[in-house]
Amino acid sequence: MIEIPGDMLEGGGQIVRTTLTLSAVTGKPVTIVKIRDKRPNPGLQAQHVVAAKALAAICDAETTNLTLGSQLLVFTPRGRAGGSHSFEVGTAGSIPLILQALMPAAAYAPAPTEFELTGGTDVRWSPSIDYLRLIQLPLLRQIGYQATIQVHRRGHYPKGGGRVSVAINPSRLLKAVHWLETGKVVSIDGISHSVRLPSHVAQRQATAAKQKLLDAGFRSVNVATETYPPSQDQHIAPGSGITLLAKFSTGAIIGSDNLGERGKPAEIVGQEVASKLISELESGAPVDRHMGDILIPYMAVAEGRSELHVSEITMHTLTNIKVTEILTGVKFNVQGELHHPGAISVDGIALKT
Repeated sequence: MIEIPGDMLEGGGQIVRTTLTLSAVTGKPVTIVKIRDKRPNPGLQAQHVVAAKALAAICDAETTNLTLGSQLLVFTPRGRAGGSHSFEVGTAGSIPLILQALMPAAAYAPAPTEFELTGGTDVRWSPSIDYLRLIQLPLLRQIGYQATIQVHRRGHYPKGGGRVSVAINPSRLLKAVHWLETGKVVSIDGISHSVRLPSHVAQRQATAAKQKLLDAGFRSVNVATETYPPSQDQHIAPGSGITLLAKFSTGAIIGSDNLGERGKPAEIVGQEVASKLISELESGAPVDRHMGDILIPYMAVAEGRSELHVSEITMHTLTNIKVTEILTGVKFNVQGELHHPGAISVDGIALKT
């Protein structure tokens, strides 16, 4: 039984997600203690409970203390399985963060896996569902990961109610990551959405983001809008958001996202997301700070030596590396300082289904 301290380094829910997915992948039982001990509301939250239940379903895991608020969780996988599963967070808990826990493990199921998840698709402190669809999945496909994500209904804070279906095929063996150079920017695309709000909100977000990028000297900028007539808008809570992505000649993709807020002009939302993307582009790295964090477990289980340059080494990234090293036995090499661009490499364990 491997014990993981839930309060180490960044000390958040990411430790729970990465620990459980790698436990499911490797078959190693784990105990997580002091879960989210540094947070104002410590212990497991709804999204962590759902992620654990879903993972338990695809690795026949036995769990102990899997309850809201628990600061100790024992997770013992006993096999691997595919199949169809449906889970509801019951709040605006982040579906994208739940998927960060499910996706690595589902790649090693012996049969296709399908999930239908209800909760938040576009919420704070989480990548947007469009970031997963438009940036994360296309990058993972380049290393042999096979999945599709469909958004049937968006969910915003506080009511959630978003519905997403995900289909994941087994990946026999993931290829190593090699994203070291950006090349030339081929295009900048994006999607701006608004639900249960006037349609001009999404358009104003898109127009402001595009203008900011054009003013910075970028071309081939296309930001689509997603809106719903009142008679067809079945969303539970109002909300808006925008996700941008830059595609490079090397196949690299970097992105940024932002959410609308009550009292914040749509133009500011669009300008902020464009500024985030410009900052990523100015780093010269082919991997943005969020993807650098997300890729860590995949790099550890892939075949061969993975190498990437990331726009910023974050505490999230270092925390993910520490948990991944404990559970897989690999040793990452990190070059660069915290909150600055850097390089990350590792020799993967070449895990097979």
